[in-house]
Amino acid sequence: MRTRFEAFGDRMVEVFHLVGLFVIGASIVWASWIEVLTIVDHGGPKIKDILLLFIYLELGAMVGIYFKTKRLPVRYLIYIAVTALTRILTIDAKEMSDTHMLVVTASILILCLAVLVVRYGSTKYLSDREKGDMEPQ
Repeated sequence: MRTRFEAFGDRMVEVFHLVGLFVIGASIVWASWIEVLTIVDHGGPKIKDILLLFIYLELGAMVGIYFKTKRLPVRYLIYIAVTALTRILTIDAKEMSDTHMLVVTASILILCLAVLVVRYGSTKYLSDREKGDMEPQ
């Protein structure tokens, strides 16, 4: 009896993940199309619009990877943060104080170093699950 409940619970979690990913993916597509229509309405893209579309693209890629592998790619979250900070730096550079600009630039540098650390760690120190995935069958 307990195994049935556990199997049912596992199935419900899987269904929740699929529905949640579908809703998130649909929301990303919807938001990106609204942005594209706004760009068309304004007569063309500006750099802030293009960077926002890159954020949507990275979010969509992250959802797609999670959908296929059931693993959340932390690097994509960092890429999104770097793109968002780059967007802020690009759009607000004229109004920013030197200190604020330095803080945003340093944040981007720290996030890029974090990507290097995560990539190095993921190749150097594979989890047991990942080691099993790489063995020939």
